[in-house]
Amino acid sequence: MAIEAEFFLDRGDFTLDVELDIPGQGVTALFGRSGSGKTTILRCLAGLERIHTGRLFFNGETWQDKRQWLPVHKRPLGYVFQEGSLFPHLRVRDNLLYGFKRLPAEQRHLNLNEVAGLLGLTGLLERYPDSLSGGQRQRTAIGRALLTSPQLLLLDEPMASLDAVSKEEILPYLERLHDELAIPMVYVSHSIEEVARLADHMVLLDNGRVLAQGPLQSLLTRTDLPMAHSQQASAVIEGQITGHCEQDHLTELGFDGGGLLVPLQDRAVGDRLRVRIMARDVTIALCRPESSTALNTLRAQITEISPDPQPSHVIVRLVIGEQALLARISARSCRELELAPGQAVWAMIKGIAVT
Repeated sequence: MAIEAEFFLDRGDFTLDVELDIPGQGVTALFGRSGSGKTTILRCLAGLERIHTGRLFFNGETWQDKRQWLPVHKRPLGYVFQEGSLFPHLRVRDNLLYGFKRLPAEQRHLNLNEVAGLLGLTGLLERYPDSLSGGQRQRTAIGRALLTSPQLLLLDEPMASLDAVSKEEILPYLERLHDELAIPMVYVSHSIEEVARLADHMVLLDNGRVLAQGPLQSLLTRTDLPMAHSQQASAVIEGQITGHCEQDHLTELGFDGGGLLVPLQDRAVGDRLRVRIMARDVTIALCRPESSTALNTLRAQITEISPDPQPSHVIVRLVIGEQALLARISARSCRELELAPGQAVWAMIKGIAVT
């Protein structure tokens, strides 16, 4: 199961020229600055943007090539826009069921109670859209798309119009969709925080071109890409919750190569957990410190040292087991410690810096 696509579109002031290979599972993020082509690609996938030079195959089915064009209403997908665009005269229940009622019974793979429970909408079913918060409206829009039983879910910056509080409200529900549903999602965003929290796969775009595409963790730590040299440079570590320390308000996360203490999580032992570690919050030592305020000290190996656009700093790529970290340190420290690729070191991370 996968999406294979080639799209070429010339609008004079903007040219889209991309080849895509998107996994048929998990969340794929289309990431880049405004104007990089993210929404245009999403519209091409949906069939809302009809272009004559392109091809699109979904799970072995031809949606577009030189001879064939599958219209929007025949593509088994759900589309969530930046604005929820709910019907103001319908209650949440009827908004959710709008597409569901038009589906033949044999094509209905999800039901109202299941989707409402998944998105935390059970207590809101009799309310009208104008009485909902921004996050509640957007969850309703996502639920409406899910109840059409799509084989592919497209989300176009679903949190772009939300305030910080509403974003924090909706993110856990998007994580639940990722964890509990087998529907592949293509998620458009220019927020690396959202992408790092939700995505498995990333397509990095710039000015209508693909700079890189592949597993999220790999792309975040590639020093030949601009993300590793931005102020938001970071890495993602995935592991399994192995315990909680209620007294210290900490959770223990185990993974191949080590473990982390992170802020207390409201999750069960055994659950999978993903954390983001900023490059600026990682320091390096040649010997394991005997006394330090850093809660996490991990054995690591340097794989690469890359100059940073800020000449006083370098970016160091480290591997711990099968996972990678980035550290932004001063060029002076790098020189004085005589750091080099292949060297074994200790990476130190503050527990409060892990999100």
